[in-house]
Amino acid sequence: MKQVPVLIAGGGPVGMTLARTLAHLGVRCLMVERNGSTTRHPKMDITNGRSMELFRRLGLADRLRAVAVPEANNFDVSWITSLAREQGGRELHRFRYPSVVEKRAEILARNDGTQPREPAMRVSQVLIEPVLRDATVGHPLVDARWGVALEDFEQDGDGVLVTLRVAETGDNGPGNNQAGATEQVRCQYLVGCDGGSSRVRSKLGIALEGRPAVAQRYMVHFRSDAHDLLQAFGIAWHYQTAKGTLIAQDDKDAWTLQTRPPPGVDPAAIDPDAVLDAWAGRPFAREILVANPWVTHLVLAESYGSGRVFLAGDAAHQYIPTGGYGMNTGIGDAVDLGWKLAATLRGHAGPGLLTSYERERRPVGLRNRLASERHTAVRLKIAELYESMTDPVALGRAIAALGNAENESWGIEFGYRYDGVEGDPLVYEPTMAPGARLPSTFLRDGSALYDHLGPWFTLLRFGDADPSPLIDTAPVPLETVIVDDAYLASIYQARLVLVRPDTHIAWRGDACDDGDAVWRGVLG
Repeated sequence: MKQVPVLIAGGGPVGMTLARTLAHLGVRCLMVERNGSTTRHPKMDITNGRSMELFRRLGLADRLRAVAVPEANNFDVSWITSLAREQGGRELHRFRYPSVVEKRAEILARNDGTQPREPAMRVSQVLIEPVLRDATVGHPLVDARWGVALEDFEQDGDGVLVTLRVAETGDNGPGNNQAGATEQVRCQYLVGCDGGSSRVRSKLGIALEGRPAVAQRYMVHFRSDAHDLLQAFGIAWHYQTAKGTLIAQDDKDAWTLQTRPPPGVDPAAIDPDAVLDAWAGRPFAREILVANPWVTHLVLAESYGSGRVFLAGDAAHQYIPTGGYGMNTGIGDAVDLGWKLAATLRGHAGPGLLTSYERERRPVGLRNRLASERHTAVRLKIAELYESMTDPVALGRAIAALGNAENESWGIEFGYRYDGVEGDPLVYEPTMAPGARLPSTFLRDGSALYDHLGPWFTLLRFGDADPSPLIDTAPVPLETVIVDDAYLASIYQARLVLVRPDTHIAWRGDACDDGDAVWRGVLG
């Protein structure tokens, strides 16, 4: 019987990020994905700046940007009447957002701790997953299998016995690869990254709270060179009406329309061509790649696991796609749980560290669900305005006044803290409070402080503070970075700053009298 430290059920972005995090920290894992290949559905289209910081830590940022929208292209969101200008279609209001090139310049110019290490990235999940798959399959500490599903599991005090089943042809590893063949694997920990219909969550009996089945939606993913129509008002990330959103997946020929199904029509009987023509305002040439109805949910798991079994990503929380909260929240789950599993398995942590996963991440999941609800309410209000207002100028002003918080919630993105303190969801204000994300800055030589952080813990030393009490008692790999810069010292507000593997602040102070006590508090 195969034995592994960690078995990950689900090979989407969250599962693959968890696998890479474990491997980055020297821990083996087996990851299984029930589908035989990466997704055909575009799903999310924004990887936010915080996720890109975490991907950079894993050495994946440049690989992902290579398949993303060109860095010179904007992130604009435009509300329109229709795309067909020749039939009176017009742009009502455009929310303007900088390109990656422009954002990088702003980050370097400000260097005050308010900016991310990495700008956000426009890219479809269809393109993200193959990059993550190549990086995952290519790592010697990851056994990754596609076409293999988790069938069942039983846990005891020492581990989890998992039954796997070959679901379909894929890269499903050694042994019997015939559909239906089963295998038992023993692991110390099991993580369900297996999506909204999570078998792991169901087996644990964990309920979902919130608002299921909020709305019916219809998705059409297609290719088209009809730029005269699909970019009628110039390049934009999203073109939006009261009935849906056209997403420019690559600013070339890949697009996705997310819309409401026609009233009174069986979703299974919807003609995607008719949907596209009606939304755009006129017919145009295209190739439909995928089209299907789907249902939006606003739910959160009552618990993020039980015993030696944990949940992450959509298995733990499901949101309406506005703002890209689903995958991006899941990436944070994967990194948080990943380093804690690695620290526990390598003997660096106490028994309480893994219990902190739910304590830290579930409040983030709840906060993001509530934010998604607020964004949905704004969308509904705009839909009402489309129905009640006939003057396009006035309608555009009303949309502008309501704002676009779903794409401007920098506090949601960077400001979440693990000390229970809530900040402004729209504003990121750097803080050095333990549990907060370490503010990102650049050193005098132009290098990013984030790029000097070690894979495990890092101790930042400012001035002549004595780091020896923390270094001498460290139960985990620790790197020390000396920062000789009075300006940066004023930002970080302490002479000693201890940084976790996920770049959240573990502890800070001007001196340390009891290193053992600090580490016990940090590592459980």
